[in-house]
Amino acid sequence: MSDTLFSLLAFAPLILAGILLVGLNWSARVAMPVVFLATAAIALLAWDMTVNRVLASTLQGLILTAAILWIIFGAILLLNTLKHSGAIAAIRRGFSGITPDRRVQAVIVAWLFGCFIEGASGFGTPAAVAAPLLVALGFPALGAVMIGMMIQSTPVSFGAVGTPIVVGVSGGLDRQLIGQQMAANGGDWEMFFRLVTSEVAIIHAVIGILMPLLMCVMLTRFFGRNRSWREGLQVAPFALFAGVSFVVPYAAAGVFLGPEFPSMIGALVGMAIVVPAARAGFLMPRQAWDFAPAKDWPSEWMGKLEISMDQVASKQQMSGVKAWIPYILLAGLLVASRVIPEVKAAFTSYLSFGWSNILGEQGISGTVQPLYLPGGIMVMVVAITFFLHRMYLKEMRAAVVESSRTLLGAGFVLVFTIPMVRILINSGVNLADLPSMPIAMARGVADLMGGLYPAFAPLVGGLGAFIAGSNTVSNLMLSQFQFSVGELLGVSSVLLVALQAVGAAAGNMIAVHNVVAASATVGLLGREGRTLRMTVIPTAYYLTAAGVIGLVAIFVLGLGDPLP
Repeated sequence: MSDTLFSLLAFAPLILAGILLVGLNWSARVAMPVVFLATAAIALLAWDMTVNRVLASTLQGLILTAAILWIIFGAILLLNTLKHSGAIAAIRRGFSGITPDRRVQAVIVAWLFGCFIEGASGFGTPAAVAAPLLVALGFPALGAVMIGMMIQSTPVSFGAVGTPIVVGVSGGLDRQLIGQQMAANGGDWEMFFRLVTSEVAIIHAVIGILMPLLMCVMLTRFFGRNRSWREGLQVAPFALFAGVSFVVPYAAAGVFLGPEFPSMIGALVGMAIVVPAARAGFLMPRQAWDFAPAKDWPSEWMGKLEISMDQVASKQQMSGVKAWIPYILLAGLLVASRVIPEVKAAFTSYLSFGWSNILGEQGISGTVQPLYLPGGIMVMVVAITFFLHRMYLKEMRAAVVESSRTLLGAGFVLVFTIPMVRILINSGVNLADLPSMPIAMARGVADLMGGLYPAFAPLVGGLGAFIAGSNTVSNLMLSQFQFSVGELLGVSSVLLVALQAVGAAAGNMIAVHNVVAASATVGLLGREGRTLRMTVIPTAYYLTAAGVIGLVAIFVLGLGDPLP
């Protein structure tokens, strides 16, 4: 069988998922079991994986599913707790006090606050936090998920305190070999790593300037009364101002400080600039924009998460500061657990459950760390909120029950989605002596594109993230491949690795299990295909723009490589 045919077979699960979810509009609940079975069949029959390795990969996926469901539960529980405590009503009043304009609210809540949560936590947490918060502010559930997924772009490469770069890129490259090559040219591995980090930050900054505007444009086009692109463009001055306020400190942090803090610093500086500017009316649109009345919304926009102000009307009005304390605590604990070694050690060492070398398969392991995962931290914040907001036990009980019900639907879908991903990733160990399926896909793209490959390097990274639902995993799988293609083509391998990381960040916007997780937080399971048809637009923009930057950098600017 030819390499081309193997590449096409490797693509088959993704193509099938696209046809079923987007083309036929199947729900993920129905589509993903079919895709899982097709993936297992290809692994067993074409890749000649052993049954034991496929089973081990499936079990590994189930362990990871438990971790993701824990994050989803924490996000839903926090939101429902704040609903019953009266905090959501206060937060909603606070945003209305800044502006009633839904476009501006999306920029502040999703883009700036969401980017900070991504920088602190990563792993899909921003969408899980921002989507239900947007619903609480009066956004339709489908629109909230779309906006939440768009956060999974610019800040992602430096999410979870830089994990996609620190772990993904660094762990995915042959550090010893690159260090030796750099030493021959008067450098070292650290120099190479800093160059990759800087280029990732700069490329993201150039592309990310337009992301807040794109959020606004898509919001008005898909969820406005008039389905108008123009109404989104009316907020362009403010949206571009917000974009610049984030990306300038973001890029500076990436170039001068390293990969750990760009997203957090960009968001904090951005909020410090943009929120007061919005209050002062700086660059704000002349006319505020809002959705049609909720009674006129199509049923497909609506989720099962209901934030009724009637439920909290009888409670004493809470101050805005007190209402926001749980989110401030969440951000602080997330940062502390990732940055302070003693706190991180405590959170990772207690209540850690794992299985190494599952079923005897080397390299296939799974771990769940309930305290360290964002879900555990959110549950801690919920416990503090119970006392801080002086809640009744019946209110807390209602929040837990509602959250548990929402979780059940997501669990069924993810039980098939994530094991499918692990089979793809673990397929590199097989009796047919073939590369893993993601590597086979990447080689197919590289062979097809030849000298134009730099334009498609972000697409390869995006495919990796689409498969794995993770920038970090995509970088681990494909960074060395991108580096080798750069050497083979005689172009900057540093830039190709950077384009890999940027593309992998953008791919999170269409990663199926990220969409499922975000949808679950607002009770919108079953409409994943509709969400993907929308989020493919910003993903296409991001991957295309990154590819153009790659071509310009190499063939116009003549960007060289530090390697001899």
